Amino acid sequence: MIQLFQSTAQDCSKLVTKAYSTSFATAIRLLDKNIRQPIYNIYGFVRYADEIVDTFHDFDKATLLQEFTNETWLAIERGISLNPILNSFQQTVNDYAIPHSLIKAFLHSMELDLQKTDYTTTEELNEYIYGSAEVVGLMCLCVFCNGDMQLYEQLKPAAKKLGAAFQKINFLRDLQADKNDLNRNYFPQLTSYEFNEVSKKLIESDIEQDFKDSLVGIRKLPSGAQFGVYTAYQYYYSLFTKIKNTRAVHVIEKRIRVNNFHKLLIVFQSKLIFKANLI
Repeated sequence: MIQLFQSTAQDCSKLVTKAYSTSFATAIRLLDKNIRQPIYNIYGFVRYADEIVDTFHDFDKATLLQEFTNETWLAIERGISLNPILNSFQQTVNDYAIPHSLIKAFLHSMELDLQKTDYTTTEELNEYIYGSAEVVGLMCLCVFCNGDMQLYEQLKPAAKKLGAAFQKINFLRDLQADKNDLNRNYFPQLTSYEFNEVSKKLIESDIEQDFKDSLVGIRKLPSGAQFGVYTAYQYYYSLFTKIKNTRAVHVIEKRIRVNNFHKLLIVFQSKLIFKANLI
C-alpha cells in the first residue's frame, strides 16, 4: 500500500499547483508526461514555504518556518514524510539528486522575508532572488537534465536568468500588495517606495536583459521540457509587455494580469513556433 500513499501525496502537490497558479499548472501540462509530477512536487514545496512567510499573519511565522525546514531535511534524510507535500518533494530531491545547497538557499530567502523589508543594494536583491527564484529554476533543471550534469552546467546560467526575470515581474505586479500588506520593497531603484516612470524603465531594462539571456538556454533544453518552459517564458513576457505599456501610477493601483483568452492564445502561438522549430 506504500504506492497508494506515494500516489496520494503526489496528488496533493499537483492539487496545490493547480489551486495556486493556473499559469504554472498549464505550463507543466505541456511538459513530457514523465517529468510533470516532479515539477508539481517542487512547486508544492516552494508554494507552502512561501505561504508561511506571506500569509500566516495570525501565527508565529518564524516558528512555523523553522519547523517546516526541520521537517524538510528529516524527510529528505529518511526518504519519507507524513506531510504529503514534503514526502513528494523529498522523492524528487532524492530521485534527481537535487543539490541540498539549492534547498538551503531557498529556505534562507524565506527567512529573509521574515527579517528584511527593504532591499537597498543590488547585491542584497541578487542574494534574495537567487534563493527565492533562481534555485527553483535550477531544481527544475535537475529534473529536465535527468542526471546529465554536463548539460545542467551548460544551461545553469540561463535557468538562473529566467528565474530572475519571473521573480522581478512578480515584484512589479505585486508592488501594491508588497507595500501595503507586507511593507516590503525589493527594488534598490526605488527610494521610499517612489515608483515613477524613470525607476520603472530602469527595472524594465534589467528584466529585458534577463529575458534575452534566458532564451539562449531554452533553445538548448531537452525536447521534453522545451515547449512547456518556452510557453511559461512567453506568458511572463506577455505579462511584462502589459506592465511596460501601463503607466507607473496604474501599476501601483492595480494588479496587472493576462486574461484567460490571452493565455490560451499564448499556448497556441507557442505550439506553432515550437512545431516550426523557430524557438
